Amino acid sequence: MIKLNAMGDACPIPVIKTKKVMQEVTGPEVIEVSVDNEIAVQNVTKMASSLGGVIRSEKVTEQEYKVTIEMNGALKEEVSQDSFDTKKEENMVIVVSSDRMGSGNDELGKVLIKGFIFAVTQLETLPKTMLFYNGGATLTATGSDCLEDLKYLAEKGVEILTCGTCLNYYNLTEQLEVGSVTNMYAIVEKMAEATKIVQP
Repeated sequence: MIKLNAMGDACPIPVIKTKKVMQEVTGPEVIEVSVDNEIAVQNVTKMASSLGGVIRSEKVTEQEYKVTIEMNGALKEEVSQDSFDTKKEENMVIVVSSDRMGSGNDELGKVLIKGFIFAVTQLETLPKTMLFYNGGATLTATGSDCLEDLKYLAEKGVEILTCGTCLNYYNLTEQLEVGSVTNMYAIVEKMAEATKIVQP
């Protein structure tokens, strides 16, 4: 049995950790994942089930849950990714227009956008370009909680572009930490040329 501790990990880390372990399995195996909330149980269960695992879960204490994944062997190749999506995602562009994700609670929105950008680093096929404008421009500048993940993406070849007008508006022109400055025409060009646009 492989035991994986994802206690205290924010979404989507438990799912990513579990998927990595599942991908490393070469024969019949049981994986036991410990998480601390029901949402993580649901997310891990859904992902593992989609990859062919047999799942059962239990509530150990008020703050601990265990998800047990029985695997018959190595995962089958994800045909859709290898055979169909590669060409479509060759020019995937991610557009970030805010320093938070969704509407409602601002603090939660900031947690979500950080989780979103981390999740991008875990994609099998990385985007070609990430565009940041309006409030999103603050994520590429000094003080952003997302800099480590964005720098990782830049090192992997993802083009990180931030609107110069937006940096100037927020007085961040001299504080850009990752990628380069761009303009609205270039942003429109990148979006027009994209085969897929993802916006959180």
